[in-house]
Amino acid sequence: MHALSGGCHCGNLRITMMLSREARSYQPRACDCDFCRMHGAAYVSDPKGSLVVRIKAAGDRGSYRQGSDQADLVYCRRCGVLVGALYEEAGRVYATVNSRIIEGATPFGAEQTASPKTLSGDQKATRWRELWFSDVSVVVDA
Repeated sequence: MHALSGGCHCGNLRITMMLSREARSYQPRACDCDFCRMHGAAYVSDPKGSLVVRIKAAGDRGSYRQGSDQADLVYCRRCGVLVGALYEEAGRVYATVNSRIIEGATPFGAEQTASPKTLSGDQKATRWRELWFSDVSVVVDA
């Protein structure tokens, strides 16, 4: 497993992810929806990996739903950085991370465009269950 960490600019939202392969084998998905495009987001996830999201101040964790209104786009209310997205189904949390919050010069592969706005809500949920982290913990420190 390959560990990577990162977070928002002010440190309120932090992530640690374990990838099953080397980072360069992942191609972040640059979502072409208006929200993600305006935030410059490109997502990385690994259904065989794991993710821990740590929140220092729960009141400063923002979330926004759009499109099919199924997933929470998670951002920091203090510094405005979009950290990733969470989707919950049947008591299980799935997640993806904005690759641009990872610390250091992480050598991910070339970005690829993703166009979820062309998918139905059911198609999106199926895609998320297949591609996103399924071993997800969200820890609130305060």
